[in-house]
Amino acid sequence: MCGISGIINKKKQAVTQESIQNINDLITHRGPDDEGFFFEKNFAFGHRRLSILDLSSDGHQPMHYLEKYTITYNGEVYNYLEIKEELLKEGYKFVSHTDTEVILASYDFWGEECVNKFNGMWAFAIYDKEKEIIFCSRDRFGVKPFYYTEVDGKFVFGSEIKQLLEFYEERYVNENILVEYLLYGLEEHTNETFFENIFKLEQSHNLIFNLKDNTFEIKRYFDIKFDEKLDTLNEERSIEFLENKLYRSIDLRLRSDVKVGTCLSGGLDSSSIAAIASKKYFEKTNEKFVAIHAKSVEKKTDESEFAREVANHCNLNMIEIEPQLEDITKNIEEVIYTQEEPFGGPSIFMQYFVMKKAKEIGCTVMLDGQGGDETMFGYETYYAIYFATLLKQLKWIKLYKEFQTVKNYKVSKKQILKSMISALLGNKMLYFKRLFKKDILKVKYDFSRLEQLYVFKNFKEFQKRELMSRNLPHLLRYEDKNSMRHSVESRLPFIDYEFVQGALSLNDDLKVKDGFLKYLLRKVAEKILPQNIVWRTNKFGFEAPTDMWIDGYKDEMIKAIETSTIVAKVIHIDEEIYNNKSLLWKMYNVAIWEKIYKIKS
Repeated sequence: MCGISGIINKKKQAVTQESIQNINDLITHRGPDDEGFFFEKNFAFGHRRLSILDLSSDGHQPMHYLEKYTITYNGEVYNYLEIKEELLKEGYKFVSHTDTEVILASYDFWGEECVNKFNGMWAFAIYDKEKEIIFCSRDRFGVKPFYYTEVDGKFVFGSEIKQLLEFYEERYVNENILVEYLLYGLEEHTNETFFENIFKLEQSHNLIFNLKDNTFEIKRYFDIKFDEKLDTLNEERSIEFLENKLYRSIDLRLRSDVKVGTCLSGGLDSSSIAAIASKKYFEKTNEKFVAIHAKSVEKKTDESEFAREVANHCNLNMIEIEPQLEDITKNIEEVIYTQEEPFGGPSIFMQYFVMKKAKEIGCTVMLDGQGGDETMFGYETYYAIYFATLLKQLKWIKLYKEFQTVKNYKVSKKQILKSMISALLGNKMLYFKRLFKKDILKVKYDFSRLEQLYVFKNFKEFQKRELMSRNLPHLLRYEDKNSMRHSVESRLPFIDYEFVQGALSLNDDLKVKDGFLKYLLRKVAEKILPQNIVWRTNKFGFEAPTDMWIDGYKDEMIKAIETSTIVAKVIHIDEEIYNNKSLLWKMYNVAIWEKIYKIKS
């Protein structure tokens, strides 16, 4: 796990050591163990290394291979040993024990198709000397970031936006993304960022830069495929299939030459990972598996009781932290700087403190449960999608029975019915617009930009959209920025691509059953976790004491908002707006972000 940098001078001039060094230094936190550079006629690569596999100097990057290829790479290909074995049979030789060298050999053997062999997370750039191209790739779900821009005759890429901002004297807000964030909470649904002219290579895509004519093309290499055979499995076989895939995913993500631990909220996702990983880790090391829990000071969002029960049951070495309200206040600018773009709410701070603690105790790799809700159908709002699907399929009796058994989550049956009708209308935009009693926008906005995000097709297509556009992408951004700020590698078993495709393909009627969301995962987990953890319905995650903090800090938030030229340009502000806590936080976040990054409207 590392940080990457790259500058291509399209005017055919050499890139100076100072310019690549400058942007590489900005991501030292991503790779405190080593740095390296590579210079060619008109481009340069930079690299910061966080040593995870093969801690020797053999893992130094940029890495060269066969005198034809040079790579700067961030990520982990977990199945590198299996790929290496395959390549050894083809006559390839290796001098290191790294996955980096395996990537290079794979590219030599399979070309651009090599990425389809990888099970992991990555963002890399490979210079192919013979073809005179730079082959760039980002993993299937976008766990690892790859940002790029074209400015002043240069193509610049990196792991973080702040690297690219160095090339702009003036920085402007992307107004469309800003509106979509403020009104709909969308952040990572396109290749655009909150910064004008700075883009991200989208997940599941390759970018090929042609050094001969300074052009590039972007190609999709992966899309989620549904296996119809899995849809026919009965409950018992579906549970068995899911269990095997989850155990395999966790097994791969325990491969490391440094200490591994896990995040533990006390919910089903993180508890399932902790239970499985802890057993496997103890078998290999004879040591207790470390888990870190962030306890909320707010009683209604405190899950520590459940986390302790899981820790005792699974023989975990649980470390509990309890960030205070003043800790959030003191770290606001730091976390917003870390995230680089506005984000959903203060819960991000709790994750930040967990990763900070991981670094303090020397836990360089952390497992986490992101993706569990999207793959296993875990959010309360998903009830409406399931019921809308049943309605479209004319399964009236099943709809009636399942609706009667809905468990007492955070949403009421009345809210579920409203959302179900909204989904069936096909375009949620009109419904969302009516949530606002008046038009709060000062600027013109083309609502057709979001039409495809709110078109309801069916259950499986909805899950796919949640994973690739709507929900998971911004959670992955939070995860990457928070963990790498503290030189910690985060690994996410629930978004192993084989697990994802399998989970989504299973019979929809087994995802919500007897009123329970995540029914199949619960059936897997009941073998390894206490029953009240498995079948609980009051899920939180690493929740910050949001209401307490906003109530106590509201006056300061309003003062900051009133200084923002960006918010003033976009939103009609009145007292009613300030009473909307979600919107209040977003406007405040924008105001602080604007100040930190010196953004103009």
